[in-house]
Amino acid sequence: GGWYCFNRENCDTRYDTMRRLMSSREWPATRVGTGILSSQPEENPHWWNANMVFIPYCSSDVWSGASSKSEKNEYAFMGALIIQEVIKELVGKGLSTAKVLLLAGSSAGGTGVLLNVDRVAEQLEEMGYQGIQVRGLADSGWFLDNKQYRRTDCIDTITCAPTEAIRRGIRYWKGLVPERCKLQFKEGEEWNCFFGYKIYPTLRCPVFVVQWLFDEAQLTVDNVHLTGQPVQEGQWLYIQNLGRELRNTLKDVTASFAPACLSHEIITRNHWTDIQVKGTSLPRALHCWDRSLHESNKNGKAPLKGCPIHLIDSCPWPHCNPSCPTIRDQFTGQEMNVIQFLMHMGFDVQKMAQQQGLEPSKLLGMLSSGN
Repeated sequence: GGWYCFNRENCDTRYDTMRRLMSSREWPATRVGTGILSSQPEENPHWWNANMVFIPYCSSDVWSGASSKSEKNEYAFMGALIIQEVIKELVGKGLSTAKVLLLAGSSAGGTGVLLNVDRVAEQLEEMGYQGIQVRGLADSGWFLDNKQYRRTDCIDTITCAPTEAIRRGIRYWKGLVPERCKLQFKEGEEWNCFFGYKIYPTLRCPVFVVQWLFDEAQLTVDNVHLTGQPVQEGQWLYIQNLGRELRNTLKDVTASFAPACLSHEIITRNHWTDIQVKGTSLPRALHCWDRSLHESNKNGKAPLKGCPIHLIDSCPWPHCNPSCPTIRDQFTGQEMNVIQFLMHMGFDVQKMAQQQGLEPSKLLGMLSSGN
């Protein structure tokens, strides 16, 4: 992950301020894998023993670009081609005998999974490796092309509405989108394929979608900024509505994990085993998904009992799930509990209790227990 840039000006800024996302020149020689990339069974109970390959992000194009440096264009955007080359190289290093290839990513990398998973499967088939099952795991890359809370002009990466940024980006990167998705939309409307709920129905490979219902990157591009001031009622309603909209887009996604938390990215965090939805952790849900795909290959049986793979929180507020990651006050760095956080957000307990027909103390009790 690491956002993107979509014109000469903001790519120049990115090159000056975040060079590690634009060039591999200053990358460290080694990195320690965390979360799903950890080789410790305590931190990564299901896949600690897998063969892992980490592909850092330096193409700034949501893993979609296919344009080399030219007279006209000072930057190369080769996200889609980088993945192809990595696959080619791995075939000679043992991938040719693999049973399953899981393509995973977070944030821009999560969107990159949705854009590339079918292409990787086709590439391996064309190379004669039909036996490898290709699957995707998209973490925090399922964005909505919703209406911003406050509309802004498209000046920089952070304030530009996602649809506009991607529209400009595709042209700038010569971005590739999967053929099956492209056919659903008119020419020039390929940007639609960067949005999970639009591309997902066109995908052939199984994909597991992990998405916080109140994703911080989504709120940022929607211009909802949760800094020190209490949140206005309009923002509060907007945030709750965002959770509802996101929940709706996931209802037909077979394998999903969507906690009602305010956060961004999870699979490479070392606390990724702590978050639960309806009593199931993410590693457990991924294990169930793995088993269900394995079983369905054998005999197309019904889903496994007691092993859920469609997990979406139904409570309506950010952090109404008690296993959410800790929130810190952006100014003091102090940890906050759910009630402090809601007060900080300008949540009016009296008024809310009245609306729900509850005693304020009962509402507070429900909030702190996450019901």
